[in-house]
Amino acid sequence: MHPSRIDRAACRQADATDPLAHVRDEFVLPDGVTYLDGNSLGPPPRDAERRLREMATVEWGQGLVRSWNDAGWFDKPLALGDRVAPLIGADPGEVVVCDSTSVNLFKVVLAALALRPGRTAVVAESGSFPTDLYVTEGAAGLLGGYEHRLIAEGGPALADVLDDDVAVVLLSQVDYRTGRLLDMAALTERAHRHGVLVVWDLCHSAGALPVAVNDAGVDFAVGCTYKYLNGGPGAPAFLFAAARHQDAARNPVPGWHGHADPFAFTTAYRPAAGVARFRTGTPPMLSYAPLEASLDLWQRVDLAAVRDKSLRLTDLFIQLVDQECAGLGLEVASPRDAAQRGSQVAVRHEHGYAVMRALIERGVIGDFRAPDLMRFGFTPLYLRYADVWDAVQVLREVLRAELWRDERYAVRATVT
Repeated sequence: MHPSRIDRAACRQADATDPLAHVRDEFVLPDGVTYLDGNSLGPPPRDAERRLREMATVEWGQGLVRSWNDAGWFDKPLALGDRVAPLIGADPGEVVVCDSTSVNLFKVVLAALALRPGRTAVVAESGSFPTDLYVTEGAAGLLGGYEHRLIAEGGPALADVLDDDVAVVLLSQVDYRTGRLLDMAALTERAHRHGVLVVWDLCHSAGALPVAVNDAGVDFAVGCTYKYLNGGPGAPAFLFAAARHQDAARNPVPGWHGHADPFAFTTAYRPAAGVARFRTGTPPMLSYAPLEASLDLWQRVDLAAVRDKSLRLTDLFIQLVDQECAGLGLEVASPRDAAQRGSQVAVRHEHGYAVMRALIERGVIGDFRAPDLMRFGFTPLYLRYADVWDAVQVLREVLRAELWRDERYAVRATVT
């Protein structure tokens, strides 16, 4: 949709021909809200409450401890891992759903470092999500003797810091602030030329676009399930370990659920075969229930169609910001080339926090990232083109009338 001037009628026409329009009914969405924050927390699938109630009242309430066997609880992290695998281009037996993204990242970074003994440097992005920086710094500091090299969009680039001293590179496929999309295959191949292992953070790409970890030769990856995958707040994260590394890789947090024979209760640790060795402790079973409902829905969705609509939605938003909000102090911070963008658009404004608070109060929910970025996530499964039009009209009014100047919008909440 690229007419010279867009109006709401054109957006409604796009909704009328949208092949994903029917999927919106599969989600619980509050009236009077345009939700543009699915890149932070996705809304619940309509079936999530039923599945959660079933697990709580039947499997837990009636089955009690028997459900570790009878309801398949013990193997749930691996069973759900096999269901996540197609969404990231992995094979069965390469993904486990467990713990948090931060914990899983710690596991795979240390496992990867151990696979490259004698090397003394770790590479990360200076603008990556803070956890990625904290974990690489922590892992390197824990082992001692590692140099921490940082790359950035404006330089230095990955090619500038790679050499035979580098053990591991950690990259985010989609930048959490701007939505910039990296070329996973090209960067992985570049690192592999130096014998470097690559860990990818997929938090802002899984469920937003087709991901192909095996086609790209990725070594390890982690990601969350509560954003585009709609698994619920605090839903367990996922960990990918390429099959070729599994026999040699060691989980640095070896818990009993990752033991080859956990109920033998032996003193010595012996890792389970395959990706199961990356399990640690008892999983929070009730947190798996909404994710199961979401994965049921994802099995019926074409990722190529999701990506196509995502690009159309983000293109539309950028066009409308240019058309409706010119001269109002906004700057699009995301790549304008759709091929270089994930499923979010970031817009700069000097008073971005206050503007976002004013938007949220008027039913347009995005979020803010310091120092001046307003983030808008475009989740194709439930967002309509007309929603994008309506959101930009509210944004225009907030800026033109300077509604953001209300002093209460300047008070920072804990979560921005």
